[in-house]
Amino acid sequence: MAHHAPRQPSDRSALPDRRMAAPRSRWSRCTTALVALIGATVALTGGATAAHADPSVAEIERRIDEDWNKLEPVIEQHNATRQDLAAKRRQATALARRIAPLQRQVDQAMDQVTGLAVEAYKGEHISAVNALLGSRSPSDLVGQLELLDRFAQRQQRDVRAVVDLRDELAARKAPLDEMVGRLTRTEAQLAAKKQQIDAEIDRLQKLRLKVYGSGGGGALRPAPCPAGYPGGPAGTAVKFACAQIGKPYVWGAEGPGAYDCSGLMLAAWAKAGESLPHNARQQRQVTARVSRAELRPGDLVFYYPDLHHVGMYVGDGWVVHASRAGMPVRMKRVDDGPVNSYGRV
Repeated sequence: MAHHAPRQPSDRSALPDRRMAAPRSRWSRCTTALVALIGATVALTGGATAAHADPSVAEIERRIDEDWNKLEPVIEQHNATRQDLAAKRRQATALARRIAPLQRQVDQAMDQVTGLAVEAYKGEHISAVNALLGSRSPSDLVGQLELLDRFAQRQQRDVRAVVDLRDELAARKAPLDEMVGRLTRTEAQLAAKKQQIDAEIDRLQKLRLKVYGSGGGGALRPAPCPAGYPGGPAGTAVKFACAQIGKPYVWGAEGPGAYDCSGLMLAAWAKAGESLPHNARQQRQVTARVSRAELRPGDLVFYYPDLHHVGMYVGDGWVVHASRAGMPVRMKRVDDGPVNSYGRV
């Protein structure tokens, strides 16, 4: 609440005494005007020490939900991009392994051609060339040239086959390399975006814990629900269950306005796309058994030897549950009651 400076007495209230009062000094009049001006400024600005109330738990969690809904698509796109990038990199690497020996063959062939040219230049085969060129019979000369041409063509075909295969593989690898480059850039952009949203969620989470620490959650929600924001189907289920806090218990109800214990679990996991029976014992039968140490938000906690009650673990040792008639959906400590077992959908 803003603190306002005390109001100065108005001149009107002093009118009856003005004729009897001694004239005030100029300094006195100036200080009075200054005090009035400061008072007006404080009143306009709400005071230098105005208290700013923290947002409510509901407001913070609404903002976290908004940010999380922005983050989850980024996470999913990031995961898909990483998988696609890994696959394309494997394909490009496999082609590179096939290209490498072909390139070596081409290099060796070129080395041989270069070696022959050098030898010819040095004169090692000059006598054969002279003999060929010095042939007296035109038909002999043509035959010799054709023989050399066939030999050269055969060598050229051998090298060309290798070059063609190398170029074919390189042509297949080029778009992969381009795609790897694009996916790498996309991955970096998604990582940066995810980091920014993560930082904002962390900031809101700290503010959320601060408000809960000051008792802002109320008796039904004495701790953050959920303790953190898990992703995937479990995150959807646990956030739905927490959002039902305060709704009444009605036997046989599975929402949206009221719930019994197994009905709340059924509705929460239905929101995440999973089907559960409307019975605590049967829910125990269709969920995978986990240990206390393995508990994570979204897991089910079953109570009593006959398994007649179930709640949802929401993190930090808390569950949310619909307990009994006359008591709304609320949170409690996981050990507040005889735990039978734990199950994971």
